[in-house]
Amino acid sequence: MPTHGSLTKAGKVRSQTPKIQGIPHRSVPPRIRFRNTHAKRFLLGRKAGQNWAGERRGSRGSRKRF
Repeated sequence: MPTHGSLTKAGKVRSQTPKIQGIPHRSVPPRIRFRNTHAKRFLLGRKAGQNWAGERRGSRGSRKRF
């Protein structure tokens, strides 16, 4: 079976890319996480997949507090 390019060059770009350390994230404490989940499910009556666009991960300024 023919290949597109030689297999000796496989992984060339990944090995040349400089390694960048990830940002350490702190997980939300369980009590706060359950409070937010309760607010979403029962107070707002949302089903799975019905989150607001502003509640994506990383947008802390626009997140609603309950």
